[in-house]
Amino acid sequence: MKSQILSQMVSTRSSLATLALRVPVGLIFMAHGAQKLFGWFGGYGLEGTGQWLASIGIEPGYLMALLVGGAEFFGGLALLLGLLVRPAAAVLAFAMLVAIFSVHIGNGLFMSNNGYEFALALLAISVSLVFSGAGSVSLDRRWAQHV
Repeated sequence: MKSQILSQMVSTRSSLATLALRVPVGLIFMAHGAQKLFGWFGGYGLEGTGQWLASIGIEPGYLMALLVGGAEFFGGLALLLGLLVRPAAAVLAFAMLVAIFSVHIGNGLFMSNNGYEFALALLAISVSLVFSGAGSVSLDRRWAQHV
């Protein structure tokens, strides 16, 4: 039973197309997570991000900052490596849904107004990776061959 579940999680299509999605989106998610967790790249770190989340009603702010920052950073790393891509992409898709509906939806579509277009693009890519898996150039592919 455990082997069957693991096999389904790491199964993937034999394609290079997902590599073109995984690498840049993995880097983007890692960078956004690093802003939230560590304050890198002009971010506010856990304390500042937690305070901002609390100010918009997402409580407890610090814990939510830790969760979203961890999801973005480690989920992005998983995409970049091609490791457990399906579950990582599912978590990232959920994070983007929360971002769209709690932060961006009221601002319309366009990024110039802090709208949801960027989060929507990341959501679409994440959902695509949930369905396709990591692709032929991935740790999942190598793992699937041995499960």
